[in-house]
Amino acid sequence: MSNRLFQDARKLVEAAKNSYSEEAHLKAQNALSSAYANSTTAEKKQLQELQEELGSLS
Repeated sequence: MSNRLFQDARKLVEAAKNSYSEEAHLKAQNALSSAYANSTTAEKKQLQELQEELGSLS
């Protein structure tokens, strides 16, 4: 079974990378936080990488 929160976070980070919207950035940040609490170790590593990508945008 796939982790929907993880998938949503990944999509929202991609959307934020393609947008200059602060709202998109905040949605992605919130999604990452939610997904992290409910993820496997491998997913957490990927979420950390997404967090770094998101952080480089600001």
